[in-house]
Formats: sequence, structure tokens, C-alpha cells
Amino acid sequence: MAKESMKARERKREKLVAKYAAKRKALKEAGEWEALQKLPKNASPVRLHNRCKITGRPRGYIRVFGISRVTFREMANQGLIPGVKKASW
Repeated sequence: MAKESMKARERKREKLVAKYAAKRKALKEAGEWEALQKLPKNASPVRLHNRCKITGRPRGYIRVFGISRVTFREMANQGLIPGVKKASW
């Protein structure tokens, strides 16, 4: 489990990115790079990092499901993810 402060920091970044998305797009189209530099650093979508929705784990993230590989495996073995089962051949 990730620290709650790390999860909260990531949620805060997501809100900032959403808040400034339209403004960033307009400034980029206009080519106003100085104004773009004055926006908050965390308003840049590059600074976002994918995290598991359940545990907050930053690595081994499976984008399609929005969870980490560890959580995915546990849930798949329990049959909690529809359409996913353990391979056997």
C-alpha cells in the first residue's frame, strides 16, 4: 500500500491538470510560451503518474484495468474480474 500522502498528492495533481487543461491548450496554440511557463508545474499532464486505484502502487500498472499487476492477479484468481481466467494449456 502506498502512503496516503502520495495518493493525495497524485489526486491533487489530477485536479490541477483538469483545471488548467483548456488554458494550456489555448496558450500552446497561440504560442505564448512565457505565459505557459507561469502556470503551476503540477498543471502539466506529464507530471501525472499512473497508480493502482485500490492500493496506490505506482509500478506494474495495467492501464486497461486501472490496477497494478499484483492486485490484478489476486482479483483474477478470485474470479472478481469478468472475462479473465488463468491460462492453462
